Amino acid sequence: MFELIGVPPQALFGQVLLGLINGSFYAILSLGLAVIFGLLNVINFAHGAQYMMGAFVAWMGLNYLGLNYWAALLLAPLVVGAVGIAMERLLLKRIVHVDHLYGLLLTFGLALIIQGLFRNQYGSSGLPYQIPPELRGGQNLGFMFLPYYRGWVVVASLVVCVATWFMIEKTKLGAYLRAATENPTLTQAFGINVPLLVTLTYGFGVALAAFAGVLAAPIYSVNPNMGADLIIVVFAVVVIGGMGSIMGAIVTGFSLGLVEGLTKVFYPEASATVIFIIMVLVLLVKPAGLFGRPA
Repeated sequence: MFELIGVPPQALFGQVLLGLINGSFYAILSLGLAVIFGLLNVINFAHGAQYMMGAFVAWMGLNYLGLNYWAALLLAPLVVGAVGIAMERLLLKRIVHVDHLYGLLLTFGLALIIQGLFRNQYGSSGLPYQIPPELRGGQNLGFMFLPYYRGWVVVASLVVCVATWFMIEKTKLGAYLRAATENPTLTQAFGINVPLLVTLTYGFGVALAAFAGVLAAPIYSVNPNMGADLIIVVFAVVVIGGMGSIMGAIVTGFSLGLVEGLTKVFYPEASATVIFIIMVLVLLVKPAGLFGRPA
């Protein structure tokens, strides 16, 4: 079969794995964006900077405090999520009732400030972060070599995405979140602290970005610009899936990662633009996105 299409199986499955890894980051980051937009109606352009902060917290924890990867995987989302909560309390809550453009501009400015601070302190060159000893090496599957850490990234991303979907769609807390999105005044009349719910939701969305940053740290070099390019692709993923759609973020993130990986095999010249081409086509056919609801 592979001879018929002229592609060695190792190259094909290697790109499929790469597509799944990229799709894992697309899914987690777009999921965080969808959660934040769904409740706050804020287009969080600082998401890429918060992803970068997660990687840097892991790196600083290792180099300054001696924290291993597993401790950083728990600590970094909490630390960056707390920073996100402070941002929401001090800044974002003041513009929640105005046009989305103001939130986009504010978070874009915050992203530039955060990236500038880290760039001034650590420079633009990448800082290494080692794969944890338990996940070094890999397994020869015959048709491809599977590095353990990359397999772990895909599995961890799937677990986090499914757990987040279950929490929002199938639990009482998720019902409160959806109710606060649809009618915050009525929800608050039932004794639910909607402002606190909004703040914690933003912190949770930011924590998802930081979690993705820790997962990415051993694969990519830790540097202040690591989220700047990625966030543009993630926004395209969110638009394709539907702004605010949890399922759309997950399914579209993984699917477009695979599409991007396969494009590198069959038509490498289009691999950098294929997601944006799909975005244009989807917007022409269904402006609300594949899983989104019309405004």
